[in-house]
Amino acid sequence: MIEWWNSLDTAMKVLWAVTLSASLVFVIQTVMTFLGAAGDSDFDINSDFDTDAPGDLSDGSVDVGQDVGAGHDADHPSTGMNLLTFRNFINFLIGFGWTAILLKDSVPSTGLRMLIAIVVGVALVFLVMLLFKWLTGMQESGTIDVYKSAIDCQGTVYLTIPGERAGEGKVQITIQNAVREYAAVTDGPTLKTGARIRVVDVVSANTLLVEEINSVII
Repeated sequence: MIEWWNSLDTAMKVLWAVTLSASLVFVIQTVMTFLGAAGDSDFDINSDFDTDAPGDLSDGSVDVGQDVGAGHDADHPSTGMNLLTFRNFINFLIGFGWTAILLKDSVPSTGLRMLIAIVVGVALVFLVMLLFKWLTGMQESGTIDVYKSAIDCQGTVYLTIPGERAGEGKVQITIQNAVREYAAVTDGPTLKTGARIRVVDVVSANTLLVEEINSVII
């Protein structure tokens, strides 16, 4: 190994070092992605950081069957979809570096080899971006937009809801043929467990305004 390394010229040593380093970072990013920690791993070169987080999760609670992604702003670019990111820079280095290394003997012309390596690096960046876009679309297709779908849905009170918006309770409603659990408030009297309710408004992605079905409003 030492003899092989010493046989390389300075340019190849630098290329190997950069490529292996980029590959190591890529492996770490991949592991973090599968561990759910990749959401904040991209650093935009243009300092355009996307630090918005759904305020609905600030209390740290997650309801059973609840659509955690309902508060996501679809206008924000998804992870990996910004062109100038650290992740895309690493992807380019991987494509460029390994291509240049593998073509060293088969493509004698340095200029042509570098050109091919650049093309492969850019192509890898866009392939990964398309992959992230596809994965994001798959995730969003399975989510429920509570703001559009919850109004007029019916269900039952799961935990007593204090009247006059004095506090929150829990309801289970049927929304898009699935039973979901949400926090709920009411403008009327206290609603006890088991009471039949209807959603009249959406307070937030995790909280609904409900009323008892057949309740008399004066």
